[in-house]
Amino acid sequence: MSELSGKVVVITGASGGIGAAIATRLAVGGASVALGARRQSALEEVRDAIAQKVGTADRVLIKETDVTKREDLHALVAAAVAQFGPVDILVNNAGVMPFELLSNVNQDSWDKTVDINCKGVLNGIAAVLPAMLERKSGHIVNISSDAGRKVFPGLGVYSASKMFVEAVSQALRLENVGSGLRVTTVQPGNVATSLVENGQSSSGGDKEAMERYGGASGYEILRPEDIGNAVFYAVTQPPFVAVNEVLIEPRDEPI
Repeated sequence: MSELSGKVVVITGASGGIGAAIATRLAVGGASVALGARRQSALEEVRDAIAQKVGTADRVLIKETDVTKREDLHALVAAAVAQFGPVDILVNNAGVMPFELLSNVNQDSWDKTVDINCKGVLNGIAAVLPAMLERKSGHIVNISSDAGRKVFPGLGVYSASKMFVEAVSQALRLENVGSGLRVTTVQPGNVATSLVENGQSSSGGDKEAMERYGGASGYEILRPEDIGNAVFYAVTQPPFVAVNEVLIEPRDEPI
C-alpha cells in the first residue's frame, strides 16, 4: 500500500522546479495533489508528467493561483476539497529569490518578495488551518531556506522573508500543541532550478548583487528531486512524530 494513499495535498508554486518535484514525489507515493501556480500552461505540463508516472491524471488537480491573493488560495483549497476531500497536507512552496544590494533601494522588489514569500505563506495557512484544527489533524510544510538560518549578502530581504517563515512556523507549533497539527520547515541550500540561472535571477534583483554574491561555487548542488524526497520523508512519519525542520544542503556548501 502506498504511504500516502487517500491523502490530499495542496502545493503552491507547483509549475516547475521544487514544487513540481514535490508534487511528483507525493503523487507517486499515493497522494492526490492539487497544484497551484500562476502559469497555467506550465501546470498542465506538470500534470501530464505526473499522469505518465502514476498512470492516471485522476489524482491531479491544477488551478491558476496567485498566492498574494487570499481568494486564490481559498479557491484552490475549495477545489481540492470538492474533488478529493479534506486537505491533509499543505506545502507552501511559492517564492522568489532576487539578488539585490540593499544600498540600491529597490523597493518594488522588496514589496514583491514580502508579498510572495511572507504574505503568500500566511494566505496558504489561512486557507487550511481552521479545517485542520477542527479535524484535529493536518500537516503544513513551509519551504524555507538555509537563508532562514543565516543571512547571505545580496539576499538581505530574501533572508529576512525566510526568517519570517521560520518564526511563523514555530509559532504555529507552539500555539497548537495537542491539536494534531504538525508544521515542518524545509530549508534547502543551493538547488538547480530556474530561480537563478544564467547568472540572472528570474525573480528580479540587480546585476551588481549577482556578480558579487551569486556566482557558482563549482560544487555539485541539490536537485529539485532531493527536496521532494525530503518532504516525502517528513509527511510519511507516524502521527506522533513531528519532523519540525529539515536542513538539506549540498555536501560541500554547508552554511
